[in-house]
Amino acid sequence: QVRMVESGGGLLRAGGSLRLSCAASGRDFSSNAMGWFRQAPGKEREFVATINWSGDSTDYADSVKGRFTITRDNHENTVYLQMNSLKPEDTAVYYCAASESWVTVRWPREYNYWGQGTQVTVSS
Repeated sequence: QVRMVESGGGLLRAGGSLRLSCAASGRDFSSNAMGWFRQAPGKEREFVATINWSGDSTDYADSVKGRFTITRDNHENTVYLQMNSLKPEDTAVYYCAASESWVTVRWPREYNYWGQGTQVTVSS
């Protein structure tokens, strides 16, 4: 059974930093693109960042570019999201996901496996 478990969320003030982790089990995702998405209350799930299978290609939503960094450790089957200079508008539940693609993908429909999400709340 494939499981993806996010951790690292929390409550913090604007300008702070958090590092989210997503540990996968039940399948080796070292050949798969991984991504982070988020969903704020009353809004649709939106793309945040994606990384290709090897980790040498990434893509970011404009709203987080320059502040967030996605990385992966294929030995640990884990993907990370370093979030700096957080803003109140970053408040959301953050989800990690795995795709059958090996290149970066932005579209949720391209992802087959999802975690349960971790809450990030940024106060002003």
